[in-house]
Amino acid sequence: MTQQSKTATGDVGAGAAGEAAARPRVLEVDALRGFALAGILVVNLMTTAGPPGAREGLAGVHAGDGAVEWLVVLLAQSKFYLLFSFLFGYSFTLQMDSAARAGARFVPRMSRRLAALLVLGFAHAVLLYTGDILMIYALFGLVLLAVRNAGPAAVRRAALWVFGVAAGLLLLVGLGASLLDPGELGESATVKAELTAAYRGGFAEVVGANIRALPDMLAAVPLMGGFVVAAFLMGFVAGREQWLGPAALADRGRLRRVCLTGLAIGVPGAVFSAAALVGPLPERWVLLGLAVGMVAAPALSAAYATGLLLWFTTPRGAATARVLAPAGRMALTNYLTQSLVMALVFSGYGLGLYGRTGAAAAVGGALLLYAGQLALSGWLMRRYRLGPVEWLLRTVTLWARPASVNVR
Repeated sequence: MTQQSKTATGDVGAGAAGEAAARPRVLEVDALRGFALAGILVVNLMTTAGPPGAREGLAGVHAGDGAVEWLVVLLAQSKFYLLFSFLFGYSFTLQMDSAARAGARFVPRMSRRLAALLVLGFAHAVLLYTGDILMIYALFGLVLLAVRNAGPAAVRRAALWVFGVAAGLLLLVGLGASLLDPGELGESATVKAELTAAYRGGFAEVVGANIRALPDMLAAVPLMGGFVVAAFLMGFVAGREQWLGPAALADRGRLRRVCLTGLAIGVPGAVFSAAALVGPLPERWVLLGLAVGMVAAPALSAAYATGLLLWFTTPRGAATARVLAPAGRMALTNYLTQSLVMALVFSGYGLGLYGRTGAAAAVGGALLLYAGQLALSGWLMRRYRLGPVEWLLRTVTLWARPASVNVR
């Protein structure tokens, strides 16, 4: 299988002065990013569609919805944003190489890029979805700037320390909560009713609810921050040591070992997390289940990535990679589009289905949306080098109009 696509530039383009010299994209990296979009969509949808309490008593809700929620926690929750985070750190090294090829100063470039992500993320959180990840990426991207000149070995040690401290603190909090049995941990019935009324209201009510949710979202940043930073740093190491280069991808034995180890560690943790968050464990285990799920998530993320990379070497896997890669090339556009569609479906200024759809139907709709994005992304990327939002981000990053957006 060809390890690199023939299309240059994209996320790793060198800009107006050096785009022609940009190295080809790695097809498998784009395919991994495209695959991660599906998991991000499903997890985000479970929030956007309304909390489980808002769906109680619906005629369309049945036992299968509980099974779907259980599977979403088991297979997707916390796993895909970490895979995205790892790829963000990997792409950071490509941006460094791109600036070097173009003879441009990297820090101003990346600072503008992170600032643009911060602005996009804030608008995304206020207008569409409070669970935005772009602001977190923009803020913690400063860590990557700080370590850009460090060696891979030092960055790897830093990643392990950050992960160890974050995991230890989270597990201690979860264990304490399970032992002390703090009682009701979720939102009260009154809060759920107010939230449901807001999201079934007009545009002003929805935006107001999103703004009121911002402090809670920011309060969760330290909770996620350690894991995001650790994934950023490991992605940086991967880029510097060419973990996703042709030679590494040809080492099937190494990929298989990482995949099996990830499954052995990640699956038990994910099962416990699903049992605690969805059932049948009592509510006192919720925080510990959340902690264990987050701590085990990197192992499953690694298993997903290496398992896919192994599959991509087969004829059917190679064909799948070619379908997924265009969506990964315009991942930012697809991510924001997912939130826009979900807002139009579930909020009051759209179809107003917040809390009115069972989990199985909602996830089924998400998969249809994802299939549509795969088809549209393939069509667009055959004609253009960049998605619309990627073009905007590239323009801000380079502070100049990209040399060309047409494939030909």
